[in-house]
Amino acid sequence: QVQLVESGGGLVQAGGSLRLSCAASGRTFMKPYMGWFRQAPGKEREFVATINWSGTNTAYADSVKGRFTISRDNAQSTMYLQMNSLKPEDTAIYYCAAHTLGIETSRSERYRWWGQGTQVTVSS
Repeated sequence: QVQLVESGGGLVQAGGSLRLSCAASGRTFMKPYMGWFRQAPGKEREFVATINWSGTNTAYADSVKGRFTISRDNAQSTMYLQMNSLKPEDTAIYYCAAHTLGIETSRSERYRWWGQGTQVTVSS
């Protein structure tokens, strides 16, 4: 089992920045790939970004590319999502997730472990 806890959400004005954190515990020796997803009211959960175990490979949804940066610090068992130039359409609950399939994927069904989510609200 891998337990995930997100933090860092909040209310920010359009154009502002936030940094989300995801603290992992449990069987992190399994070297999980990790990712961020988000779900806005009335919409399906969507992929935001993913990162491999070493942090050398990342991938982003087109909607956040150039504005968001995913990173991880394995010594601290923590993953981050730096969000810049935020837009009202970025408003959602943001979830971190992890899997041990050893592949980069944007498909939520391939992620085995999920955090409880953190709310991000961007005002116009």
